[in-house]
Amino acid sequence: MEKVNIVEKFSLFNEHWSPKIAGEVNNMHVKFAKLKGEFVWHRHEHEDEMFLVVKGKLILKFRDKEVSINEGEFIIVPKGVEHLPVAEEEVHVLLFEPKSTLNTGDQVNDRTVSNLQSI
Repeated sequence: MEKVNIVEKFSLFNEHWSPKIAGEVNNMHVKFAKLKGEFVWHRHEHEDEMFLVVKGKLILKFRDKEVSINEGEFIIVPKGVEHLPVAEEEVHVLLFEPKSTLNTGDQVNDRTVSNLQSI
């Protein structure tokens, strides 16, 4: 059991759209990620996805609306819901996801990170 300093962990990497494992809870990963720009439309068929914004403002686009998530707020995207994360400026997020969750969901492309680094 060790405490985690969120600011310190985010200082350990600079890559965007490349989640890092910061901890494990039951069968879930606690991931830290820096986001900037537009990601890809995708969905997770079997996993819900939680985005907790630590720094900045994240926009999540859905096919019928978009939602702005500010610092100190989170959103849960239910499994099967197509979404597009957008960060106009750099955003720091914590993600709580099952270990099986692939960052690009049903889309495998050059942004897919299948072997996550632990920090």
